[in-house]
Amino acid sequence: MPLIKKIFRKPIFILVVWLSLATVAGLQHYALGHYNNYRIFKNVFWNSVEGKNLYALYPDEHNDSNHYGPFFSVVFAPFALMPDALGLCLWIMFNGVVLFYAIRQLPLKESTGIALLWLVTNELYTSYSNQQINPMVAASIILAYTWMRKEKDFWAAAVIMAGTFIKLYSIAGLAFFFFSKHKTGLVAACLFWAIVCFTAPMVISGPAFVVQSYRDWYTSIKTKDELNAKESRHQDISLSGVVRRVSGHRDIPMLYFLIPGLILFLLPYLKTQYYDDPTFQQLMLCSVLLFICLFSSSTESSTYIIAFTGVSLWFLLHEPPPAKIVLGLLIFAFVLTSLSPTDLVPRPVRAFITSYSLKAVPCVLVWLYLMAELLKYSPSSKWQKTIA
Repeated sequence: MPLIKKIFRKPIFILVVWLSLATVAGLQHYALGHYNNYRIFKNVFWNSVEGKNLYALYPDEHNDSNHYGPFFSVVFAPFALMPDALGLCLWIMFNGVVLFYAIRQLPLKESTGIALLWLVTNELYTSYSNQQINPMVAASIILAYTWMRKEKDFWAAAVIMAGTFIKLYSIAGLAFFFFSKHKTGLVAACLFWAIVCFTAPMVISGPAFVVQSYRDWYTSIKTKDELNAKESRHQDISLSGVVRRVSGHRDIPMLYFLIPGLILFLLPYLKTQYYDDPTFQQLMLCSVLLFICLFSSSTESSTYIIAFTGVSLWFLLHEPPPAKIVLGLLIFAFVLTSLSPTDLVPRPVRAFITSYSLKAVPCVLVWLYLMAELLKYSPSSKWQKTIA
């Protein structure tokens, strides 16, 4: 038994588990033919090569259309050149490895970091099953914070811009701007990497095509946002989705949620005396990871690897034993947010949870409680000691 406990506390063992789960998910979905998202991503590269619209529908090749930026064609190129079975498995593995690396960069005690990796494992598998880029989005935001903290602003800017030019969520990495000790350098680095990310796809398909593709991307995002709340039961799994679907008023404007949410999100920045406090910084990181899921109509079940990483980190930042409400919120989130898409929950119950976007509810409660903690934050024995 002591040997087993020791093995489970080894980061390399967790990485092997994550890679094994990625392989299982990849091979299973390949065998069943359930890898539509991978087909879409692969087509982004080949459509770029052939100069075909990146955001059109191609029903003979896959369902739905691409919603990622033109820069994604460069990122996905190595996987698109592989046979589907291999490319699919390696793509999923790549997402897991990037998130694993990002979590390992957090200024946490070893035992806390290990617990965080285990806590997010189930939610990570849900993301694996959808073959999407959400683990990388979570990683980009975490790395933006950790690299600014380590005064590696050039590389923090790189992950922020690379993520943003693929999926807009990563722009949230700029939320840590005020924690940077090299703000001017960070801005300059962001401009540099923005130019790199904007022009990189031109190597594949030429300037005129790429410029037009950015226009098409804007139209694609705008159209998708309009449809998410009204037509798709698998989108808008967010605060707005819960209110719209429970109330039956799906036409409530997103701004009614976003503006109050943004005001509340920004209030902790008034506590400037704690900008150098690692615990305060990481609580803000949790807030960012939750906010981008809870206030977006594009949030899907698989997007919650981002939010649940924030929930798990928030819980672990509390000195054990945590308050009953903190433990209760984690358990509620693990059951309703993380376990609800799995086969442990009966299909009718899963359908009910999806229909009303209930997966978001525990994360909403955690975020609100977290915001209260941030607004009255002060260093105390309530918080875990982080690595200075």
